[in-house]
Amino acid sequence: MTDVHFGTEYLKELETEATASRKCLERIPESLFNWKPHEKSMTMGYLALLVAEIPKWIADMVEKSEIDFARFEHFKAKNTSELVNHFDENVKAATNALKNVSNEQLLEPFYLKNQGQVVFSSPKKDNVGSSINHLVHHRGQLTVYMRLNDIAVPSIYGPSADDKGF
Repeated sequence: MTDVHFGTEYLKELETEATASRKCLERIPESLFNWKPHEKSMTMGYLALLVAEIPKWIADMVEKSEIDFARFEHFKAKNTSELVNHFDENVKAATNALKNVSNEQLLEPFYLKNQGQVVFSSPKKDNVGSSINHLVHHRGQLTVYMRLNDIAVPSIYGPSADDKGF
């Protein structure tokens, strides 16, 4: 049996997803930050912010072992450039965390809290993987918002109708 370093495995996946996510975030104009497709939907700006902040969740999970909804401060991007820079900083933090974490540390518990009360707890390893999935999910939502606003959807896993991947 070969030794697998979970942090390295997650890092490969994060790097792939980060490239595609950045392509989407770069195309979201601040003029549409308040747009939403339905009254029950989140705004495009908030959805883009989620995509930009999920890598920070990964860094916090690994390094701090907890995230508290009540204390988590969301970045307030004034424009697309700030949003993309925030995403880049968060990817860098997640990358550093995953490079430096041991398998043993990833087996330690992560705590999701709300006002100090534990809502959920499981091994960090499980939460890193689900956070990458969460990033992909919200990026998928963002591409629908993009399509509804005639914003060219980039190639993600293969060519899109707007970007043939060339």
